[in-house]
Amino acid sequence: MFFDLTILLPLIISFVITVIATPLAIKLIKKFNLMDDPKRKHPGIIHNKPIPRGGGLPIFVGVLVASLVFLPISKLTILIFLASFISLAIGLLDDKYDISPYIRFFVNIVCAVLIIIAGVNIPFITNPLGGILFFSSLKLPLLPSISNYISYIIVLVWIVWVMNMLNWSKGVDGQMPGIVAISSVVIGLLSLRFPIVDPQSLIAAKLSFIIAGSTLGFLLFNFYPARIFPGYSATSIYLLLAVVSILSSAKLATAILVMGVPMMDGIFVVLRRLMSGHSPFWHDKRHLHHLLLSMGLSQRYIALSYWIFSAILGSLALILSSKGKAFAIIMLLILVFGGILFLQFLINRENGKTSV
Repeated sequence: MFFDLTILLPLIISFVITVIATPLAIKLIKKFNLMDDPKRKHPGIIHNKPIPRGGGLPIFVGVLVASLVFLPISKLTILIFLASFISLAIGLLDDKYDISPYIRFFVNIVCAVLIIIAGVNIPFITNPLGGILFFSSLKLPLLPSISNYISYIIVLVWIVWVMNMLNWSKGVDGQMPGIVAISSVVIGLLSLRFPIVDPQSLIAAKLSFIIAGSTLGFLLFNFYPARIFPGYSATSIYLLLAVVSILSSAKLATAILVMGVPMMDGIFVVLRRLMSGHSPFWHDKRHLHHLLLSMGLSQRYIALSYWIFSAILGSLALILSSKGKAFAIIMLLILVFGGILFLQFLINRENGKTSV
């Protein structure tokens, strides 16, 4: 009974609601002309006809309705969904008008601050070398006044980072909802370790499976050839995923590992843009999925590959110790960075041959 109420029913209900809501959302989105037109100047566009965007709307509806059924109404849940709704609203505006990325980033920070006000915090992390590292015990010699706020700064950075990192990972049909669904299932399973002792872990578990059900429902319409794109409005769901990864007993290392491939790709993209003198918000067509497309791989194959890697890394996260997770993250960083550099080398060499 506990298993049904915590896992199956939340997942199934959010799945069904999203499946019902998505076709209705497509009609509404078309009516208000929230279309991703390939004529607009964006280097990441790979489709050749206008596709509705704003897919965050039906996903949010599925998550919200199921959460009203299964989650308690409290200061925590109210502020979490308020932040998610604000992210949805600014996302829909962006899906319509392509607003400035700096405005979007500011709203990301506002949403993260609301989560902190809700009481979401990371007071400690497990030290891979042994023991527990409490942030309250850390003292920064040059910035002693900031020492008391380290945990809140980490929460803010984590939430904003996950929102943007996953937003970059929707360039191929079906790529994002599969990654989010697998990540939320893994986080949900690990959240069930101490649900009775820690009420927040029970909330995190239920919300994780609700997110999984909703994104799987959306995947039916987003897998290649997509009938609807997630759009920037889907950051409302990425925010919720970032929050449950903190609320759960899963720890950040688990979340980093299960989202490892898009996570490392995001880090590489930011570093490359900064080193080339561009803004981190500068658009280009050099994400890992773009490189794989340039190598001739299909959108379906790329999406499936991302899912498989997320599932494998998520399975490892379920069984590895903190030390093992740290080692796996380092190895993943090396492999992804090396793979991106190798693909870029092959593409550059091929372009060089073609231009001769």
